[in-house]
Amino acid sequence: MEGRKLQLTGGSTYVVSLPKKWVIASGLKAGDTVFLEPERDGSVTVRPRPMERPAARKKVFEETGEEKRDHLLRKLIGAYISGFALIEVRFRPETGPFVRRVAREFCRMVIGPEVIEESRNSVLIQDLSDPAELSAEKCLRRMHMTVRAMLEDALLAVRTRDDALSKDVAQRDEDVDRLYWMVAKQYHIAYTAPPGSATESSLAGIHNQRLIAKLLERVGDHAERIARAVPELGERGLEPRIIKELESATASSIGILDRAFHALVTGDVDEANEAIDARVAHQKLIDALSHHVATKKGEELLALAAIVDSLGRAAGYATDIAEIAINHAIVTGEERD
Repeated sequence: MEGRKLQLTGGSTYVVSLPKKWVIASGLKAGDTVFLEPERDGSVTVRPRPMERPAARKKVFEETGEEKRDHLLRKLIGAYISGFALIEVRFRPETGPFVRRVAREFCRMVIGPEVIEESRNSVLIQDLSDPAELSAEKCLRRMHMTVRAMLEDALLAVRTRDDALSKDVAQRDEDVDRLYWMVAKQYHIAYTAPPGSATESSLAGIHNQRLIAKLLERVGDHAERIARAVPELGERGLEPRIIKELESATASSIGILDRAFHALVTGDVDEANEAIDARVAHQKLIDALSHHVATKKGEELLALAAIVDSLGRAAGYATDIAEIAINHAIVTGEERD
């Protein structure tokens, strides 16, 4: 490392000379343009030519024809989360219908990918999503609103024995999964970004967002689990006392979730602590429900036990979000200080 003094020319322009060896090695001469790129740490990168956009990363899968649907789907989702812009699946012609069907199913399951080319023995998928248009923060907000509505509607389906509504809740869980995978992809892209890049500098934030997205995805799973218990509750319906207790426990779960997420967005440590403290009262509701549910028998017992367990777990995931909100608020508060 060598130091070079700034010189003031013309009364308003600062000039610094460049090392001669670097100029020659870069193929530059007097009059050529160099390109400056300010970095977030305050340094400046000098480039002999504009930074080229990196080539799109591509992943190729060779299918033998013995692949199971779920196995191929998992590989496609893994490539998507890993940030591959192009995914090609090669296969024997006789397995084409199976692979094409799974490829299109994958494109419906996630945000961005589309089949752009097909041949007799290959399918090419391109991810057309733009993280700038659907940031991790936007994904989390949508996930929060979706899962809280799922909890409300899951209870309504239980109370009214509405099979159509229970199926609708289950379908919305797919939307939550799509948003989670989008956040997971952005997390991976951030961690594989070149050192010093704008994306690489936000690692702490995207790490927390990835954790929160997973917790919200798990809340959505439990809302779906509650909804799927509806057909097992029978035609008689539930006792008014149990319905009332389920309503209280659901409202408590949603209340903890709302406070935790609002604390995350606003950086309110006190509200995050309130959400965590509310878990004690919520657990009392769960314990009372468990006691009453234990008197049931058969499929009704299993269905109600699943519902009660999911309401308890949903609140637990919400308090985990509140704990992350406290950590995030403390770190960002130090940065502001």
